[in-house]
Amino acid sequence: MGTVWELDFYSRPVLDENDKKLWEVLLCEGLVDSQTDSADTFRYSKFLPSSEVNSIALNGAIDEAIAAAQAQGIAPPSRIRYFRYQMQNMILRACDEAGIPARPSRRTLALQGWLRDRTQTVYPHMEGYASAPSPSVAAPPPSPQPLPDALLGQRWAFVSLEAAAFSDLPEWDIGFGETFPLAMAELAPNTPIPGLLIFSPRATALAAWMSGLELAYWRIEAGKNPAIVLETGASDSWILAGLTNATLLSEAQAFEAAKAKANQVHFIGIQASPESESFAGFWLLQELLLG
Repeated sequence: MGTVWELDFYSRPVLDENDKKLWEVLLCEGLVDSQTDSADTFRYSKFLPSSEVNSIALNGAIDEAIAAAQAQGIAPPSRIRYFRYQMQNMILRACDEAGIPARPSRRTLALQGWLRDRTQTVYPHMEGYASAPSPSVAAPPPSPQPLPDALLGQRWAFVSLEAAAFSDLPEWDIGFGETFPLAMAELAPNTPIPGLLIFSPRATALAAWMSGLELAYWRIEAGKNPAIVLETGASDSWILAGLTNATLLSEAQAFEAAKAKANQVHFIGIQASPESESFAGFWLLQELLLG
């Protein structure tokens, strides 16, 4: 997978001497496994005036961050994730100039935690702080797409595991996937973590395909045609399975309730069969409020 960094470039609730909002570049290492401690990961921040909001200034900040990381013996990123839909053109140009692929993603857990911390402990203590509601970062809502026929799972099941069961996650036999330190969700050891298991004879192909989608979370789509929907990238979504009867819909609603009690943490696993002891794919997920 290589090293993944997460990036934000946006205005902050702080005014400069000309009553213009300061902008800030944030870059940090992403959390891609269960053993990484976010407190030990690389972070870079830089404030810029509104007159320097362009891809050239952002590219310069990316270069500075890479140089600072290398000075600490940290490798440059193999790719950069960004969640802010409105800034994608500028981010893509700047990352392209830096020679680093950039991918829209709502899987920016390290960055979101850092942003929450700065919103509470940094910006309010800066001169010119002007409290204001967080701007929306949502992309236009898409219509969920069906999975390609060749990748449809044959069977699926709602399951749950207590949080303590993930303590040996590094030892699990997993092909494709991504996790994060469950401790950051601050859950009691006996908290049930809800999940979805998909069983398919094409498990490896399905897992490989999903690994390129920047999985964010999965949810239940209510309405006329209830379904399990997988959210990926900045705005894409996919129909994993229809909820074709009242029993399935009731199970799905119970999943959403359990997900809320688990601080929105949940998972998705792909296996060849229910008897399999390995995962072709496994992702630990958390639905986040971005911004």
